[in-house]
Amino acid sequence: MVRFIAIDGSEQTIDATCGMSLMENAVANGVEAIEAICGGNAYCGTCRVHVDPVWRKVTGPVTEIEEPMIEASGDSDPGVRLSCQIPVTTDLEGLVVRTPESQS
Repeated sequence: MVRFIAIDGSEQTIDATCGMSLMENAVANGVEAIEAICGGNAYCGTCRVHVDPVWRKVTGPVTEIEEPMIEASGDSDPGVRLSCQIPVTTDLEGLVVRTPESQS
């Protein structure tokens, strides 16, 4: 289970499938704020999420692949990640992420 919280406070909880990225799970479950225009190639930044502080150690730091796109987006949230670069594992059961205003 992963909970997505939109900027307006609305929430959508999905049953995420291990072995897929968080972005793939969001798209498959109709999370509207995750557009994923580039299909998970870390080129567009339309799958950004803000990982809640208690989950940042589990999801890990921004990777080299994500860094240029996150910088280009201007998103300065300390928990910003590209959901296409977060593999879903059993360790993410209960994960909470927020979607940025620019993706609402």
